[in-house]
Amino acid sequence: MENSVVQKKPVPRPSGRSFQGVVKRSLDIILSVILLMVLTPVYVLIAAAIYIEDGGPVLFRQTRTGKDEKLFRMYKFRSMRVVMKEERSDGKMYSWTNGVPDDFVFKSCSEWHPDVTRVGRFIRKFSLDELPQLVNVLKGEMSVIGPRPEVPEITDCYSAAQKRRLEVKPGITGWAQVNGRSEINHGQKVHFDNHYVDHLSLKMDVKIFFLTILQVLKGKGAV
Repeated sequence: MENSVVQKKPVPRPSGRSFQGVVKRSLDIILSVILLMVLTPVYVLIAAAIYIEDGGPVLFRQTRTGKDEKLFRMYKFRSMRVVMKEERSDGKMYSWTNGVPDDFVFKSCSEWHPDVTRVGRFIRKFSLDELPQLVNVLKGEMSVIGPRPEVPEITDCYSAAQKRRLEVKPGITGWAQVNGRSEINHGQKVHFDNHYVDHLSLKMDVKIFFLTILQVLKGKGAV
């Protein structure tokens, strides 16, 4: 199936060295440091709950595609039980040649993976599993606000239009997340993310930040 997302001519955006870019990066650092300090008790409780239920590592690390297609290791609280590599059979390889199909859905909020733990379901519902990504923000690999980072197996198949969402740093939350989270398909996600890229501004980031708080409190569209 050919991707139907219409490619648009890129709109000039502020560079990372522009005033807006400097302010955005400064706010990322300040906000992530404050949240890491304030949420320390939450981190400890989640880590303890994960270890008590299932043992094993508390954090999950996965390679994701960042700005300008640069790969990095993204951190999350582990939400699935520890299994041997040979026990896993859910690995997927994609070979689309005309971009990722619009109707593709990586995960569905109505389909719970059998390996997801009880603690995992809770932290996924309220997006608490994403909290360790504040470290990625401090390292400069991510921003608090931006398109969600995708796995390279999928971004390797991107069309030119879809690659536009990689022109900015990925975020812990973004315009697509506050417009459906995991309830939208890939075509809709790209549409929202490209809209963000074209209208990048501190005002929009503030709007997304507060809309995210409402989404998380409702626990809607989580996987």
